[in-house]
Amino acid sequence: MTALLGTTASPGAAPPAPAAPPRRGRFAGRVLRTAAAYAGLLAVAAVVLIPFIWMISSSLKRDNQVLTVPIQWIPEEFRWSNYSEIWDEIPMLQYLKNSAYLAVVVTFLQVLTGSFAAYGFAKIRFPGRDALFLGYIGTIAVPWQAYMVPQYIMMDDAGLTNTFWAIILIQAFSAFGVFLMRQYYMSIPDELVEAARIDGLSEYRIYWRIMLPLSKPALASLALLTFVNTWNDYMGPFIYLSSNDLWTVQLGLRSFIGLYDARYAMIMTGAVLSVLPVVVIFLLGQRYFIRGIATTGLKG
Repeated sequence: MTALLGTTASPGAAPPAPAAPPRRGRFAGRVLRTAAAYAGLLAVAAVVLIPFIWMISSSLKRDNQVLTVPIQWIPEEFRWSNYSEIWDEIPMLQYLKNSAYLAVVVTFLQVLTGSFAAYGFAKIRFPGRDALFLGYIGTIAVPWQAYMVPQYIMMDDAGLTNTFWAIILIQAFSAFGVFLMRQYYMSIPDELVEAARIDGLSEYRIYWRIMLPLSKPALASLALLTFVNTWNDYMGPFIYLSSNDLWTVQLGLRSFIGLYDARYAMIMTGAVLSVLPVVVIFLLGQRYFIRGIATTGLKG
């Protein structure tokens, strides 16, 4: 009887397995998901790049063509002469040198002090270490405006206002830098440090010969973030630097802002020139920056 029916299952037999979806359908779904992800990323990138595109476009226009409504994305006349005239309008080269000097010095000091303090918080045990670290990191939550006036009074009493030293000393130490480097050092096995101590290396030599070479991605990330932040800083130089010879490029662009009007095309031209060094630095250290951000905080 069973043979005649053919399709009648015997009692207790396992139900037939569901048919697998066709391979072509799975492939099509994967392609659609990938295309949607790329489309979303392109849309976000376009939104981020719109201000920069407008800045470049405005730098090639006349002043009365910058704030038009609707926006004219492609200039009627490309004024490449803006990029040659700006050097005669203001001492742009001096402003760029001042910005570069402050950015390089502050970046070096923050990388040095941040990595050195982070090694102590991550690999050296001493009473109150964790409480001290939490207290130090807690200063990140305090807004700069809360201690801006006392800080200026201290610098004025020390005779450091209208000098680069005011900016350098204020920004040479960073709680964020210590936090970033400590999180990376925590991912380095403690056994490696203990083995170095057994071999007779001092803490300074362990920091210099072992920790620093192993933390290049994190150091590059901290250096890039610090350089960009110092280069783009406006309020610090605005408060402490009153001499025109000490102005950074951000302060120098104020020269194009008058009482009743502003030379918008020249401002955009200077902004493009000020962004170029940051773009070059990021492109050169992009690989280390991404590795440092991706691996910071991993324990292993």
